[in-house]
Formats: sequence, structure tokens, C-alpha cells
Amino acid sequence: MKERKLNYRFHNPNPTAATADYLLKIFMEANQEKVQLAIQAAADTADGSGEKDNEGHPA
Repeated sequence: MKERKLNYRFHNPNPTAATADYLLKIFMEANQEKVQLAIQAAADTADGSGEKDNEGHPA
């Protein structure tokens, strides 16, 4: 039997920016734990890199 090719079409009356914002909210809600860990890791990296840059350099 021949396989059928699926063809999807979506009608989106919203502006592109509104659609992107909506999708971002959905993805963040679905991956809330991963998002929080990534934000914390980025904050820790930013805090740690600033301290390392100042070590060994007199003011």
C-alpha cells in the first residue's frame, strides 16, 4: 500500500510577534523546571565571571 504524505496548513490571524510570544509562554510553561535551571546557571556564570576578572588586579 502506498504511504500518504501528510499536509498540514494552519490559518493564523495573529501578528507574528503575538504568535511568537504565545508559543514562548507555552514552551516555558511546559519546560518550567529546565528554564529555571538555565536561568540559575546563567546567573551563576555571570556572578562567577565578574569575580574572576577582578582577582589579581590592583584597584
